[in-house]
Amino acid sequence: MEHLINPQVKDIQISGIRKISNLVSTIPGALTLTIGQPDFPTPRHIIEAGQRALDQNKTVYTQNPGLLELREAVSHFVKVKYGQTYSAADEIIVTAGASQAVDITLRTILTPGAEVILPAPIYPGYEPLIRLAGGVPVYVDTRENGLKLTAELLAPYLSDKTRCVILCYPSNPTGQVLSKQELSDLANLLDGRELFVLSDEIYSELVYGETHQSISTIGKMREKTIVINGLSKSHAMTGWRIGFTLAPANITEHMVKVHQYNVTCASSVSQYAALEALTAGIDDALPMRKEYEARRDYVYDRLLAMGFELEKPEGAFYLFPSIAKFGLSSQEFTMRLLQEEHVAVVPGDAFTSYGEGFIRISYAYSQEVLEESLNRVERFISKL
Repeated sequence: MEHLINPQVKDIQISGIRKISNLVSTIPGALTLTIGQPDFPTPRHIIEAGQRALDQNKTVYTQNPGLLELREAVSHFVKVKYGQTYSAADEIIVTAGASQAVDITLRTILTPGAEVILPAPIYPGYEPLIRLAGGVPVYVDTRENGLKLTAELLAPYLSDKTRCVILCYPSNPTGQVLSKQELSDLANLLDGRELFVLSDEIYSELVYGETHQSISTIGKMREKTIVINGLSKSHAMTGWRIGFTLAPANITEHMVKVHQYNVTCASSVSQYAALEALTAGIDDALPMRKEYEARRDYVYDRLLAMGFELEKPEGAFYLFPSIAKFGLSSQEFTMRLLQEEHVAVVPGDAFTSYGEGFIRISYAYSQEVLEESLNRVERFISKL
C-alpha cells in the first residue's frame, strides 16, 4: 500500500539533527552537543501552575485561539519586551509549539507553486512544511555574507512567484542576529510588495548585548508580517509545547481556521503554565541568558584557539564553525569525532546542502560537559 502514500510525505527526510542525537545513545560514554534544548529545568513556579490546573480539573478544551487571559499575557509580554502591539482578541493564536505555528502559517498563506525564500544554512523544519503546503522553497546562500540574509543578498531572488520570505533570527544553526539597520534595509526592500514575511522569533529572549528587534515594528511591515514565538527556549518549556502567532486580524482570522481543524486548541494545562510564565515569570529568561552568554564566550574562545574559523553568534545557543580546513565532509567529521572521541555534534549538511563544510555545536549544556567535549574535539583535530 506504500504506493498510495502522499509523495510529498515520502520525500521528507528524517531530521539530521535527530539522526545523530539518536545515535549517541548507542555509544557508551558519549557526550552530546547536538540538541537545542535548554539544560535548565522549567522554573518551579511554572510547574506548580500546571499542577494547580490539574488539581482544579482545568483539563477541557479552551477557545480555539487559546485562553483569552493567556493571549492578553502574550500581548503584554511582546509589548513590554519588544514594542510589538497585537490585540489579544483577534491577532494572537496560542499553538502547540512554534513548529505548529509555522505549519498553520504556511498552510494559510501558500498556494501550489508559491515560492518561499529562506536564508541558508537554516533549520531543516521549514522545507517539509513548505512542500506539504504546496510551496516551493528558494534558498539564498548566506555563507559569504556573514551568515545573514541582507537586503542586497535577497533582492535578486524576489519575483512575482514570491509569496513569503522567512526570517529566523536569532538563527538556528548560526546564532546570527540582524542589526537594526539590516532589518530596516530589508523592510525598505519589501515595503509595497505583495508578499508575507514569516518572522520566527523563538530565540528572541536569547539575544546578547542588545534587545531583540522584530521587523514587524518597522514601517508598514506589521501588515504583512506573521511573527512566530513561544516558550520552549525562553522558559525551558520544550515539552509543554506552547507557541504563538502574532499577525494582523485579517490574516489571523484565516489562520485560526487551519489551527482549529489541526489541533482544536493547545493543551489546556500547558496554557495555564504558560500564563504563569508570561506574568510572574516575565523575566525568567534573564538568568538563563546570562549563563548562555558565558558559555558562548567560553566555547567561542576555545574553538578560535583550536584554529576553527567561525562567526561569533549574537543570539540563541549555537555556534556554526567551518571545518573546511580539515578536508573532511561534515558527515565524515561528525562520524569520526563520535567514533574516535565519543563526542556528538550536528553535521552542517543537516541544515540544507548550504551547511556542508560546517558543524553545529549547541552550548545549551553544562560547563562540565562543554569543557570535556571540547577537550575531546581538540584531541580529535590534532590527529587530522
